[in-house]
Amino acid sequence: MTQFPLAACAEMIWQDRPIDWRASRLKELGFGVGLWNWPDHDLAALEKTGATFTIMNGYLRGRLTDDDGAAELLATARETAQVGKRLGVQRLNLHGTGLGDGGLPVEPVEVVTGAMWLKARDTLSRVADMAEAEDVTFTLENLNLPVDHPGVPFGRAEDTLALVSSIDHPHLRLNLDLYHAQIGEGNLIELCRKCLPWIGEVQVADVPGRCEPGTGEVNFHGIAKALKAMGYAGPVGMEAFASGDPEAALHAFRNAFTV
Repeated sequence: MTQFPLAACAEMIWQDRPIDWRASRLKELGFGVGLWNWPDHDLAALEKTGATFTIMNGYLRGRLTDDDGAAELLATARETAQVGKRLGVQRLNLHGTGLGDGGLPVEPVEVVTGAMWLKARDTLSRVADMAEAEDVTFTLENLNLPVDHPGVPFGRAEDTLALVSSIDHPHLRLNLDLYHAQIGEGNLIELCRKCLPWIGEVQVADVPGRCEPGTGEVNFHGIAKALKAMGYAGPVGMEAFASGDPEAALHAFRNAFTV
């Protein structure tokens, strides 16, 4: 049996517990730890847990699509890279634009123009060069537009793949989120196959509901077998709420990705 390196988003489970307690418990259970925005947390307390931090939001503000937004994104990404190195975070995550309350874009985009595409590629190339200099890795995450993140540019996995593959830099990878892809695009196994050379992490939650594998329509065990067959051995992160007991949810996640 093969088990992928597994992690879970600490922000979404045991929400009544302090974040350092959640990180410690995930470590005890054998999982890496995903985080969102670092200013929300006591970094010293997280350091003391000794947990493996697999992914964290890699910027605080900014966007890919224009000069002012790109400057802000690069500045906050550079600041976040230092925090990432302090915690040993393996991947620092980006989106097409900054997200505000409820995951809605701070500045929604109705139409992504050709000029925006060119600017996004330029911005990401600069991020990749900075990441290489800092010896960190950034990922670009796809997001769904119909349910959770309307108005985010470059939300589809098709778009994030086009950007990351065109830059093709080892310090810029895909965070392929299969929850978002199922809502927005579907055909998940073939999507994994197309993205395979550039995947830095695969993230999962079931659809509908955004809870652990086994609570919705996605055959995650089948996806796990397909990932293994195509040679993927990288990390899989559960960015999902627990439908009931968090430890039962983590057990279901581990079972789905043990093949």
